[in-house]
Amino acid sequence: MADRPLWLIPESAISERFLTAGGPGGQHVNKVATACQLRVDVATLCLPDAVLARLRTLAGTRLTQWGELVITASRFRSQEANRIDARERAAALLARAHERPARRIATRPGKAAKARRVDAKKARGAVKSTRGRVSTDG
Repeated sequence: MADRPLWLIPESAISERFLTAGGPGGQHVNKVATACQLRVDVATLCLPDAVLARLRTLAGTRLTQWGELVITASRFRSQEANRIDARERAAALLARAHERPARRIATRPGKAAKARRVDAKKARGAVKSTRGRVSTDG
């Protein structure tokens, strides 16, 4: 994720909870709350409408109906590493929402391309027209 700059999220918009993580890990997983659930209040970020629309699309079910972006990180065994991972993932998601999609420029096929297409269709039609029932006249 180092190829694009990360979006800075103000601390006032963030709330964190630490949960017990699932999966393998023995008693460590059962005893220690290492997974980090990060909640970002999107309304406090004052995002433009276009960016907010892209964020809704990118976030999908991670965006609640109350406008909170929920990121759960449980990839690492330590609380601090999961906390950093959750913040990086939220910042990367916001950075992607700020990227404008490239405008598509409509193009038309040229005369030569149209001619090639028609020739190919005629050739294919000629092949198919030779097919038919085999006569048993002998």
